Amino acid sequence: MKHLEIIKNKIVHADDLRKVVEAKQAEGKTFAFSNGCFDLVHQGHIDYLSKSRDLADYLIIGLNTDQSVSRLKGPTRPINDEYSRALMLASFMFVDYVVMFGEDTPYNLIKTLQPDILIKGSDYKAEDIVGYDIVTARGGKVVTLDFIPGFSTTLIEKRIKGE
Repeated sequence: MKHLEIIKNKIVHADDLRKVVEAKQAEGKTFAFSNGCFDLVHQGHIDYLSKSRDLADYLIIGLNTDQSVSRLKGPTRPINDEYSRALMLASFMFVDYVVMFGEDTPYNLIKTLQPDILIKGSDYKAEDIVGYDIVTARGGKVVTLDFIPGFSTTLIEKRIKGE
């Protein structure tokens, strides 16, 4: 199988991924889940995602669709379309699956997938993270990870605009 085909196969539909998760969890494997827009991938994302993958056997990324990003970030976003963003994420060796969602939060996706570990940045309090109730009800855990200071899509966007 060629590399691009392997990468494309990591981009999956939630219903198909649920079957994979159930089967692998039955074997004792664990799944970490994180989500975001990932519009301009930078060093902070790479650090965060690689640390996320270290916490479980598999890492799932919930990716906001273009419409969802526009609602959350404004009419000039996303900069990159959803397929391009999904392909970038799927190309990382530490990302096992990318699944898109069109809602403003990944709550329904988390409910469908039932991950073992839910991960967000440390700018969130664990109990305020969307899906906290779902994951902890199953005995899973919610983890917050520190960001690398100075790296954000907003800062990159400002530098590009010369602000």
